[in-house]
Amino acid sequence: MDARDLVRSVRVVGSARGLRSVRSAWRRRRADVAALPPRGTERARVPGPAQGADPQPGGGVVRFTRSSLRVRVAAGGAVFCGWDGAGPEPSYALAGPCPEVDERAVLEPDTDGGWRVVSERVTVAVSRLGAVEVRTPGGVVLRRDLPPRWWEPSGDRSVPAPGPGGPAGEMAGARWMQRSEVPADARFFGLGGRSAGPRLRDGSYRLWNTGPEGGFGPGDDPLHLTMPVQLVVADAGTHLVFHDNSWDGTVTLAEGEEGNGSGHDRPGRCGLRMDGGPLRYWVIVGTPARVLHGWTALTGAPVLPPPWALGHHHGGSGFGDEAEVRRVVAGYRERDLPLSGLHLDLDVRQGHRPFTVDTGRFPDLPGLAARLRADGVRLVSSVDPAVGAQPGGAVYDGGTREDVFVRDARGRVVRGMGRPGEAVFPDFTDPRVRKWWGGLYPELLAQGFSGVCHDRCEPVSSVAFGERTLPRSARHDLEGRGGDHRAAHNLYALAMARAGYEALREHRPAARPFLLSRSGWAGLQRYGGSWSGEVATGWPGLRASLSSVLGLGLCGVPYSGPDVGGTGGVPSPELYLRWFQLAAYLPLFRTRAEPGGGRREPWEFGPEVLAHAAAALRERQRLMPYFLTLAHVARRSGAPYVRPVWWRQPQDRALRDCEDAFLLGDSLLVAPALAEGVRERSVPLPRGRWYETASGRVHEGPGRVRVAAPTAHPAVLARAGSVLPVVGADGAVELEVWPPAPGRSGGGLLITDPGDGGDQPSVARFTTRLREGRLVVEQEGADEVGFRVRVRGG
Repeated sequence: MDARDLVRSVRVVGSARGLRSVRSAWRRRRADVAALPPRGTERARVPGPAQGADPQPGGGVVRFTRSSLRVRVAAGGAVFCGWDGAGPEPSYALAGPCPEVDERAVLEPDTDGGWRVVSERVTVAVSRLGAVEVRTPGGVVLRRDLPPRWWEPSGDRSVPAPGPGGPAGEMAGARWMQRSEVPADARFFGLGGRSAGPRLRDGSYRLWNTGPEGGFGPGDDPLHLTMPVQLVVADAGTHLVFHDNSWDGTVTLAEGEEGNGSGHDRPGRCGLRMDGGPLRYWVIVGTPARVLHGWTALTGAPVLPPPWALGHHHGGSGFGDEAEVRRVVAGYRERDLPLSGLHLDLDVRQGHRPFTVDTGRFPDLPGLAARLRADGVRLVSSVDPAVGAQPGGAVYDGGTREDVFVRDARGRVVRGMGRPGEAVFPDFTDPRVRKWWGGLYPELLAQGFSGVCHDRCEPVSSVAFGERTLPRSARHDLEGRGGDHRAAHNLYALAMARAGYEALREHRPAARPFLLSRSGWAGLQRYGGSWSGEVATGWPGLRASLSSVLGLGLCGVPYSGPDVGGTGGVPSPELYLRWFQLAAYLPLFRTRAEPGGGRREPWEFGPEVLAHAAAALRERQRLMPYFLTLAHVARRSGAPYVRPVWWRQPQDRALRDCEDAFLLGDSLLVAPALAEGVRERSVPLPRGRWYETASGRVHEGPGRVRVAAPTAHPAVLARAGSVLPVVGADGAVELEVWPPAPGRSGGGLLITDPGDGGDQPSVARFTTRLREGRLVVEQEGADEVGFRVRVRGG
């Protein structure tokens, strides 16, 4: 028990709930001590020299003295490497069967006793001692993975062979470490939703989904949603590497240093240590757009949110009863403020138990939901995985009968602490349990909810000391392969999201599911989006919330956003406004109150904040056709709505270091105010001409410029040549065109969404150019543009 555990245990003792929390912590510790004995003497193992190779379609297996390496190149160019017999399947990350191999990729001898696989898009070279280089077709090295090292019990001299059930299941294998080198100028991004970034600087980053106590800010690690997914951007090219291993691990990064022409560059370095599980990984190379397209082809396309989900949401604790809900919604309506979604948290539940309604406070929830929906407002329900362990509860009794709860190594149901008090947890890695859990969602739909928000799904068990989750020795099904919580922990929220998504699809097939999950893993985008979790109220928290959204987007989860105002304090009017203005340009736009954080409706912060917040809401509504288009683009290509400013120009080193501005699609650059008192700020511009949307002022990139950032609005610039679909003054879609620079052209895209269901959208493409000084806008495949055109900045 460390100092933090001691403080936590002292804080909770003194109540019946506190004593149960202490008891739960001791049970957790005893279970792990009994089932997971400490590691004894270990010996290190390295692959040893290469002994030969066995060519196979798309690559082959290189045999070493003490290990083997499988190299496989997929038809789309993705490279798979698996040590010690690990194959690409089974995998929770992959969207389906392993991609077809590139039949033209051939394993052949290389120099100095090594081997290589050559394909059209990438070359993989394996040295005689097991180093793996990934090279461009021109031979430039993008990454070099040094020979791995395993630590095994000294009595076990066999080479681990995972077999079909090993990688994601029972086979722990040994602890292992792999060091890698990248070009000296490279920058690291990704690893899920991180509080520091989006550029990941020198330091260690843990891979263990964690619900932090209280709010978090820059530097706090780990957080709710971690992923072993890195995007590495260098002059030589961009590549993504995904280590398909859900165990606890640590990534250590160190940026390189160039030798200023001396030829003595220090490469960037990445070290990955895992507590067990398979050593297998994928590498995808190309432009950032091509890499994200390849990543989502591998792990699944992002789901389309229903159109209403791209509007403004409000929620949190404090909706004490139906009258309070009506009061808040009326406040938005009376002030002519758009509202699309209302999130009901603990207040609606009976005893904080999931899938229940407190009918004393909400006597007619279906009727309330129907009236709100008629006004364009949907209800969203919060759902926790912790089921109150009190006999008589329908969910607990039903789950007990069906034997769906996680058990320990001795076969006893694991008990932790959740919002209902002492709680048990379903094993979502069991298909049978997912089906049972999904059978509970029709009750939410019958009560009038249009979506769900999975909270505390890391999972969190609020024990007095130790890790705030289930025992590491707890047993899980893992799709029939069997294993414990060490392998299942990071997969828990992903599997829960799958259960919820499949239930919504089954029980309301005519509507697109809306699902948010606070936690998850690689592939979460197949089921829904996320939010930044408990970001601390304060200016550092504001910056951390932007970092999280950008990081998740680069890991394939394009729909996310923070809770405006943060957690754990009352934001000042200026902080609330700046957070609100930032969120208006993020995919998920939600204000949410927490206990002790005060009200979060815009009118609670004074008339000036209300006026500026109303302007931000109107701008969000005006941009709805653009957001809907970006949602469809994300589904088709994997490109996130919110992108780093280097997205189209990754070779621009100044842009790679930018952390306080972003692109919204291809057309807009948003530079929010992230510090107190900012009224003007420096903005890094990508190459080309840019217009300030507020004034029409013209800037030429690349380079930094000073732009106004008054309290009335953030700094937003439009790319010259852009065609931006917006809502016009009459409510119809119109095209906002920002003229291209002389000799240049531009364009845009409009994907019109037919509604919540599965109807096919229509796609319109536009081009812009100057002809003899006159702006010409054309629609592909049409004699004339079918929308009203409004020229800006010209």
